Amino acid sequence: MSSNSVSHKHSGSEPLPFVQSVGKIAGTTMLGATMLASAAIAGGLVGLAISFRNLPDVRSLRGYVPSETTHIYDIKGKLLASVHDEANREVVPLNKISPQLKRAVLAIEDSNFYQHHGINPVGIVRASIVNFTEGKTVEGGSTLTMQLVKNLFLSPERALSRKAVEAVLAIRLEQIFNKDAILEMYLNQVYWGHNTYGVETAAQSYFDKSASQLNLAEAAMLAGIIQAPESFSPFINLELAKQQQGLVLNRMEQLRWITPEESQAARKQPIKLGTITSFQQSRAPYVTNSVVQELNKRFGREAVLKGGMRVQTTIDMRLQKIAEDSVRWGHETLLSSGVYADQMALVAVDPRTHYVKAIVGGVDQSKSQFNRATQALRQPGSAFKPFVYYTAFASGKYTPSSTINDSPVSYPDGDSIYSPKNYDGSFSGPMSIRQALALSRNIPAIRLGQEVEINKIVEVSRTLGIESPIEPVTSLPLGSVDLTPLEMASAYATFANNGWQSDTTMVVQVTDNSGHLLLDNTPKPKLVLDPWAAASLNDALQDVINNGTGVAAQIGRPAAGKTGTTSSERDIWFVGYVPQLATAIWAGNDDYGPLGHGATGGGFMAPIWRDFMSKALKGVPAQKFTPASKFDRPSP
Repeated sequence: MSSNSVSHKHSGSEPLPFVQSVGKIAGTTMLGATMLASAAIAGGLVGLAISFRNLPDVRSLRGYVPSETTHIYDIKGKLLASVHDEANREVVPLNKISPQLKRAVLAIEDSNFYQHHGINPVGIVRASIVNFTEGKTVEGGSTLTMQLVKNLFLSPERALSRKAVEAVLAIRLEQIFNKDAILEMYLNQVYWGHNTYGVETAAQSYFDKSASQLNLAEAAMLAGIIQAPESFSPFINLELAKQQQGLVLNRMEQLRWITPEESQAARKQPIKLGTITSFQQSRAPYVTNSVVQELNKRFGREAVLKGGMRVQTTIDMRLQKIAEDSVRWGHETLLSSGVYADQMALVAVDPRTHYVKAIVGGVDQSKSQFNRATQALRQPGSAFKPFVYYTAFASGKYTPSSTINDSPVSYPDGDSIYSPKNYDGSFSGPMSIRQALALSRNIPAIRLGQEVEINKIVEVSRTLGIESPIEPVTSLPLGSVDLTPLEMASAYATFANNGWQSDTTMVVQVTDNSGHLLLDNTPKPKLVLDPWAAASLNDALQDVINNGTGVAAQIGRPAAGKTGTTSSERDIWFVGYVPQLATAIWAGNDDYGPLGHGATGGGFMAPIWRDFMSKALKGVPAQKFTPASKFDRPSP
């Protein structure tokens, strides 16, 4: 055997070969009889093998990769969730499995494993005698290799024909793979109860430790439950599990693989149980939901559930906790203020990397798993206006100081006439673009939309990463389009970074269980906007917070943002940013019902944004936006 194979001790001294231990147990007479039986059975199986022409090809196992659980971590390596299909499994090499466990499993399942060639004549003869005596099949006589091929290729029915197939496939398997490879496959394939497959996941579940760290007591208990894991599980019946542990220790002692003293010590050693790990709730359900959505698009659902991926997300759990607390507090505040919003969502994006740092898709994941941060299409209202003003600045014809008229205007709209109104119904006449944006006047935005062309605004929206459908209607500048909070936060993050953009993502990298890189989302920033126009917009949007509709969002440092309120008060928003973090917050009702008279983004969402940003940026140095004067103004 190689250095990775199972080592065996007796009386705490030199290794004792399996064949010697079996000889001591079985005795010379039994060996003589079984040698004859072995020759007969082996010869019969060779002939049988020739007739089995439609059996599975065991050579396919050379590239076999069992289904394995995918683990999702935050950006600092903290486990957030484990996702899997029916089989919760983590594959480990043989040298990462405790020698105690290897011995325990072999002792109770197949003590002659390293001596036979796939079938064990002794076991077959013994099982045949028992089955003949009972008049039915009650004992299998299967070797560990036969169990493996049964698990991988065959149905669980008990029949002579199936046993014959098992034997043929086991012989074939042992001709292709060495013993250590077969043992490794078996230990990673075997079912240990509670949707737990493979020794590593079983060790983590039952004892909250790696398979490499199992002591003799734990190893014997784990080996003892293989035959009936749902019945012998210590989570279900610890006393029965202890009895099974005793049987394994007896067998190991009988084989002289452990001393009587080691056996007694293991029986007395306290067992500290872990917890069932299959289908556990995520630490951050909306994060897991969002990450899995992204992974499914990239790799496919089956690969995510069975591929054993190690996923490092962009999520900072400190910010995630702050975001969840801010949404919870904000929702309670809305309700206590007479705003009837049943849901909220929050998304925070780092403008420098476009990594999503926190995401909350609803008020309570336990009540609703629908992720409003990534799946709810809601009208942004006036929070869409920065798309219009950026387009105007990028045309080279306008600056924040340019004058725009806030006066009645009408435009053809199909068979009717569209006459926009301001929120308060008034008109203010000529004003600067800066003032129109700060006070969120509707008519100046509509006028600019017509002057720069609606299709240009749609193009800018696409450049900013908006993928949702957009109709080029006259009212588009007022936010008559359905977008997600993630799209809004991502777009504003590009403004914050003076037009530099990477692909927005919740995944830093993905590897397989061996550390091979499957996906690398290192930011690759590209300049997608005009820097002068973006800087001009940043400058103007600071006035929204300093002396406009968003004064409730002031956080004691340079910040830019925009309020959003839709007609009939069905959606309220605040989307804002500093150079290091862009955050969108939305509230509304899933049935699109009105929130109540007077519900505005500036009055109710800006304070929630302020609560989150103040805490999220604690300890982060304040940073000014780059002034537009640092860039060249585009030509008209």
